[in-house]
Amino acid sequence: MSNITVTHADTGVIHAEVIRSVRVSPNFVRVTLGGDDLERFEYQGFDHWFRLALPVDDGSGLDSLPATFGVGGYLKYLTIAKDSRPVIRNYTVRAFRSSPAELDIDFVVHGTDGIAAPWSATVQPGAPVAFIDQGTGWKSIEGDSYLLVADESGLPAILGILRDMPREAVGHAIIEIPDPADRQPTEEPAGMTVHWLVRDHGNPGELALAAAKDVPLGGVPSVFVVGESALATGVRRWAVERGVPKTNIVFSGYYKLGKAAG
Repeated sequence: MSNITVTHADTGVIHAEVIRSVRVSPNFVRVTLGGDDLERFEYQGFDHWFRLALPVDDGSGLDSLPATFGVGGYLKYLTIAKDSRPVIRNYTVRAFRSSPAELDIDFVVHGTDGIAAPWSATVQPGAPVAFIDQGTGWKSIEGDSYLLVADESGLPAILGILRDMPREAVGHAIIEIPDPADRQPTEEPAGMTVHWLVRDHGNPGELALAAAKDVPLGGVPSVFVVGESALATGVRRWAVERGVPKTNIVFSGYYKLGKAAG
């Protein structure tokens, strides 16, 4: 479940190529994209996300992608032969640099399961990709305090929001990770406290959900929670029961435990 609006940017499908792939911690691989077409990308900061199209063969299927991805574009995408139809997954921009344009994506890698994570761990420079810009899910809702919550899949989103949110913001950010070495530098406002939780057992999101219910929040907070579905819906349910207006809650279940991402 999610209340983040799906909006396809006017730039349409942007084609890029891999510049490098580096394992930055035990469970994260950072892939950097570049290329002339990437210059069209209009980075908005925060949790800017996109639909990443990965090739399943020699990359020829990427050339058949529609220029835009509304209903008509999606139907055209479905006409691409299955054996060459690119796989589409949602990702958040970890960092963006201009002149020349470079875009970093952090992939969570747990073994060889899935499609995108193994691709990120083995991809070579020059490999083609494409993506559809979706803008940001974060809404700068004025609250008396802020609560940001995520498991490792939402780490790029939380770190981007901490970097770009109002400098006078106060509150808490809770980030659950599977290994202490997966921690990354943060750029939070002075009034935001970042809690890193290391999961040594249990399901993703369980620690973060329990911790979210324990942090003190002032007045009427603004809540942002992303990650495993039970975490996102659990924090939302608790916040509503606590009296937080639904309009002050942004949530998205990035994936459901035991099921492949759609």
